[in-house]
Amino acid sequence: MIIEYEEQLLELIDARISTASDDELFAGGYLRGHISLSAASCEEEGINDIDELKRRIQASLDAARSELTPADRTIVHDLWIELVNQS
Repeated sequence: MIIEYEEQLLELIDARISTASDDELFAGGYLRGHISLSAASCEEEGINDIDELKRRIQASLDAARSELTPADRTIVHDLWIELVNQS
């Protein structure tokens, strides 16, 4: 269940590549890492709850806030919200 949801999110990111701006490409690549790491940690722990995966992705993004400029944080946040709403 977690792997399927991860694949769905990554497919949504991939589907945007041909029309994405540079900022959106950056945000998509950045989110891919957080999504995959969070999904892997859920899998390792035997967690199959999609809401828990979403919480872990958000926590991972929150923990990495200092890596990004405020403008980049907004771009990543907006894409993450869009992906959650589409999935």
